[in-house]
Amino acid sequence: MAKIQARILRGFRDYLPADMIPRRAMFSKVEDVFRIHGFAPLLTPALEYSECLLGKYGDEGDKLLYRFEDNGGRDIALRYDLTVPLARMVAMNGGLTLPFKRYQIAPVWRAEKPGRGRFREFFQCDADIIGAAGPDAEVEILSVGVGILKALHVGGFTISMNHRGVFDGLLAGIGVEDPEKKAEVIRTLDKLDKIGQDRVMEILASEVGLPASSLERIAEFLSLEDGDLDAAKTFFDGDEVAIAALDSMASTLSLAQEMGIGDHLEVRLSIARGLDYYTGLIYETTLTALPDIGSVMSGGRYDGLMSMFGAPAHAAVGISLGVDRLYAALLELEEIERKESPTEVLVTVFDEESRTAAFQFTHALRAAGVAAEVHLGNTKKFGKQFRYADKKQIPYVAILGPDERAEGKVRIRTLADGSEQLLSNAEAIQTLASTSS
Repeated sequence: MAKIQARILRGFRDYLPADMIPRRAMFSKVEDVFRIHGFAPLLTPALEYSECLLGKYGDEGDKLLYRFEDNGGRDIALRYDLTVPLARMVAMNGGLTLPFKRYQIAPVWRAEKPGRGRFREFFQCDADIIGAAGPDAEVEILSVGVGILKALHVGGFTISMNHRGVFDGLLAGIGVEDPEKKAEVIRTLDKLDKIGQDRVMEILASEVGLPASSLERIAEFLSLEDGDLDAAKTFFDGDEVAIAALDSMASTLSLAQEMGIGDHLEVRLSIARGLDYYTGLIYETTLTALPDIGSVMSGGRYDGLMSMFGAPAHAAVGISLGVDRLYAALLELEEIERKESPTEVLVTVFDEESRTAAFQFTHALRAAGVAAEVHLGNTKKFGKQFRYADKKQIPYVAILGPDERAEGKVRIRTLADGSEQLLSNAEAIQTLASTSS
């Protein structure tokens, strides 16, 4: 049989234990926040009919779908995000109790150019509320976001907010009414942080075809001071759509302030969010220590998305944590300890006569909730067992040699400082259980 070259697609990766252990710890903390906010878990398929996904993300998003024909001739695609599959699921399950609060942690796939903290396969952690309009649901979702980032100890962070109604008013004021052209302008404005305002203006002029008067109006809009809602209202004087959007944001900010999370929020009118399904409040999150890594958490209101699947036009709002980008950021900040093993105690095997005692002690440790393993290698090189524990960052080693067994005791060595304790089995189990809990 010919040998096959071991390789992997660009933008994909294997998750080895040293990364999976801290990632699972992250997921556990995130799930705890979802749970205490009353969100229930949901799982949707990785594959969807292409027609369920196409047209929901804009032309650029459609091009990034991993789309193919399966062996049955069906036109299918890997999910691009977790929001559109949620909308499809809601449409298929009309008996859901509303408001419906769900979370999902799962991989998604986008055929985009890989970069720093950006992959073609990556995990999203989403929380959504279906069937609740107004600032209450928005603040509840923002509370989830603040809770997650605090639980992960990311340091300072800012959730920047805007409202799609602001762009609706802006574009109507410059005569852009065609839905496709509106979406094209918004997707271009969404690139501000990546390519800068000058390049955005060039694209709006040369590719979108906006006249000089429209570009001047957009430039004036982008010059408004972030957070100054009064100045924004003056700019949009007489525009009912934009004013209503600004008032809506003010209500959300006011309630968030009363809840104690307002200090993490700001209004930034340049935020556009390129996905076509957003209809109201939108937000992105940056870390104070690493602003250039991009948004680590984003989302918004997408009222009516379910109606594209024939369901009622439910109000809907959600938030999505970019786990991989956040994980990359925490690695740079040295806030993550990479470990090769979850084991807390390695039980050594001094010789063949001690093997049974080693397994019995290991079983007792596991029964007490301590992650423990017996060394499975050659017993003739006892020092190798300690090197194994050190390499895998196992903090404790249990020794059950002839002397220890004769006394009915076990010797516990702490590898960090080399200190040892000679304890009865019961004492050792109690000590290790309290240490690892």
